Amino acid sequence: MKRLAFRAHHMGSNENDILFGGFAERYLAGLSPEQVDRFEALLAETDNDLFNWVTAKEPVPERLDHDVMAMIKKFVQEEAAIT
Repeated sequence: MKRLAFRAHHMGSNENDILFGGFAERYLAGLSPEQVDRFEALLAETDNDLFNWVTAKEPVPERLDHDVMAMIKKFVQEEAAIT
């Protein structure tokens, strides 16, 4: 979990470091093992794509449109306030 939290804080772009790092700080410990796997898979996507998806600038691809993506999008809209 520590490795994944570190990775979420050091993604490449400052915006994603804030968004995904903040999400990890708040929610990572409470995710199920399957959700952790989905979160880790999201972090493998490109920074630009992730930012555009979580800020609703572009639609999320169906294969990545799952519960963890919904949690991150809600976090971005309600808690991170970057849109």
